[in-house]
Amino acid sequence: MKFFLRLLKSTVFVTWLLATMLTVTVTASLWALHLTTQVATLTAVSAATALAHRKDIARAVAKVKAKARLRRLLMAAPFVGLGAIVYFEEQDFREWKLQNPEGTREEYSCEVAELTAEVIDEVLQDLPPRVRPSPNALQKFVPDCELQVIL
Repeated sequence: MKFFLRLLKSTVFVTWLLATMLTVTVTASLWALHLTTQVATLTAVSAATALAHRKDIARAVAKVKAKARLRRLLMAAPFVGLGAIVYFEEQDFREWKLQNPEGTREEYSCEVAELTAEVIDEVLQDLPPRVRPSPNALQKFVPDCELQVIL
């Protein structure tokens, strides 16, 4: 009888130990799965944020190029300046084409026109009101890019 009682105690203890270990294993696995999901979510969010910042940086760089383009146009010498303008425009288009392989010259022209309009607007805001042209006076020089995109 004593042997049977010790065997029963040992069996209960081993069963309890196995149940506890199984519970700890399942809990640790669920916790690891939860942390893995969190890491995947945070990785996706950080990748999306990096992409958004890349677009913002590309837009800022394009704006700086538009300002430089405007200055080149304003200061261009008649003959040498025209050649330089053509060269720099082609160079800018090739750089834009690397970032937008599916883009066309029309899309590039629309993007340049949009950014240049923003820059001109900023430059004109710095001018005194009495020499600043009206916004409608410059509007006729801006191409209608939304029409091209829809068509």
